[in-house]
Amino acid sequence: MSGRGRFAPSPTGDLHLGSLTTALASCLQAAATGADWIVRLEDVDQARSIPGAAEHIFSALTSWGFHWPTPVVFQSNSSQHYEFALDTLQNKGLLYRCGCGRSDYQGPYPGTCRQRGRLAPGEPRGATGVALRLSTATADSVHWQDEWHGTASPSLTSVAGDFVVRRKDGFHAYQLAVVVDDARQGVTQVVRGRDLMEQTAQQRYLQDALGLPHVSYAHVPLVTASDGSKLSKSSSSEAIAHLPPAHALWLALQLLRQHPPQALSRWTTAQIWEWAYARWNPDPLRGVETLQAPAVYHPPQH
Repeated sequence: MSGRGRFAPSPTGDLHLGSLTTALASCLQAAATGADWIVRLEDVDQARSIPGAAEHIFSALTSWGFHWPTPVVFQSNSSQHYEFALDTLQNKGLLYRCGCGRSDYQGPYPGTCRQRGRLAPGEPRGATGVALRLSTATADSVHWQDEWHGTASPSLTSVAGDFVVRRKDGFHAYQLAVVVDDARQGVTQVVRGRDLMEQTAQQRYLQDALGLPHVSYAHVPLVTASDGSKLSKSSSSEAIAHLPPAHALWLALQLLRQHPPQALSRWTTAQIWEWAYARWNPDPLRGVETLQAPAVYHPPQH
């Protein structure tokens, strides 16, 4: 098999142990299936991007021994591709303007503005002020197969309803950007955190609406703190930044249930990667929802 996998962090802070674990799983899975591996910066939400975060991310990945082709695609430089996708959706009669706020409804969006805001082919969309939503009125269940969690058939109307593809502030929505970028970069497999699994239905629907190829999905169990909470890009990222790179890799392999020997943490990063490539086995992750990080990340005493 050939193809392409990817790791696509957002520059909203430094990488933490969960980020490293996901990046490692995606890279090892790509190698095991004969696929290339790339890095992309998902900074479509520029309001949340932190200056300097991208450089910190690249530096951390390099210190851990990751390699990827350059230049890296930044979503903030890709607006023309997203606008072209909006043209396609509009020409199919699937786009409409929406002025509703989140306080105007509960649960999935019920399609309040669907008829009065529908955009005709070629009609100016406007730059800001109202959101653009994608109609899911004719959508039934969206079927897809997660490589590690099995078959999913959620009802899109009950999970998300008509979802936003361009926000009121003019920024393109993550759902649209990630689907367009995966297609134009030739991504065939997506290995990412379990917390993003529920968004797959929207992305699969968008792939079909835009006439883009499907990709395979595998969701890495969510790495949680010792108290069960989701890792943040604050204290948890700080903790891993102080670890020797070899020990950080060893810890991520341990979380991924690859059973690395403790001596591995004293090897070079290149030696650890050689060990991991030769022994990668995702089977222990199948059906697993969470992976608990140790309370303390200190390297083992020699």
